[in-house]
Amino acid sequence: MNRLFPTALLITASALALTLAATSHAQTASADYPNKPIRMVVTFPPGGSADAVVRMLGPRLGEKLGQQLVVDNRPGAGGNIGLAIVAKAAPDGYTLGVGAAGGLAVNVSLYAQMPYDAVRDFKPVTLLAGIPFVLVGHPSVAAKSLRELIAQAKAAPGKFSVGHGGNGTAMHLSSQLFSQMAGVQLVDVPYRGSGPAALDALAGQIPLAMVDLTSSLQQINAGKLVAFAVTSAQRLPMLPDVPTFAEAGVPGYESTGWFGVVAPAGTPPAMIARLNAEMVAALNDPEIRSAMRNLGMEPAPMKADEFEQYIKSEIQKWAKVIKTAGTKLE
Repeated sequence: MNRLFPTALLITASALALTLAATSHAQTASADYPNKPIRMVVTFPPGGSADAVVRMLGPRLGEKLGQQLVVDNRPGAGGNIGLAIVAKAAPDGYTLGVGAAGGLAVNVSLYAQMPYDAVRDFKPVTLLAGIPFVLVGHPSVAAKSLRELIAQAKAAPGKFSVGHGGNGTAMHLSSQLFSQMAGVQLVDVPYRGSGPAALDALAGQIPLAMVDLTSSLQQINAGKLVAFAVTSAQRLPMLPDVPTFAEAGVPGYESTGWFGVVAPAGTPPAMIARLNAEMVAALNDPEIRSAMRNLGMEPAPMKADEFEQYIKSEIQKWAKVIKTAGTKLE
């Protein structure tokens, strides 16, 4: 045993030296971060809300970080395609993902199989923005308030159809949540996006639609669409006279679309902290906040750990809604 002891000690010392060297290397890499362009995998096509915000933040973040942010649009499968790329990327801070409620909180309950685990495979950086929705109707709808609409829907189940941006989207789930909490039966009509749903409501092809502000604000202000309620917790500055669902007859209701930035699991904490600090500062810039609000989005910067808890709470919230509705996607 005495002869073996020096060897065991040497092995232990070598292992310790390797650990210290690896730690030192990680610290050096973090201190030097970033030293090359950062790839931003956006899970939406060019021109969408998330893409617009990333490109809006890009010059500010590039200046502060000293490196360019390269946008890589990878839409499809409700965000699953782009986020799967991020989940498999090296955790070195040079590949980040911009995902929404669908890919980070909803799809796990919608799809039988997922290419990643939204909790295990990512390290959240920050929430970027919330996107409130509004329930609108054609002026021919007899109800002129949400309470009247609920009463009429209860009296005639299936009378009202409601258009939305597509099965599994935040608009669809917001409509489902309304139906469940209000105790009404509406007929879902999926569209390929918020714009087509709003256009059919405008034309009277469908009586109701759950849509975003970008596709509906102008028509609401012109009196061509009736706004029954907004899905956010507070009234919106652009629609100050439109009540929230909670105010208008559905206590406790709140539902917004959102998107934020995540990194692959294992990304060094120092890098996450640096990214979070710069992104939060950019999102708090008055000019950027104003520009985002003009696009119908509410800036929503968060600390990394807050965003992590938010994702977990959203997973639980929408799992219950989806189970009750019986919604599934292949």
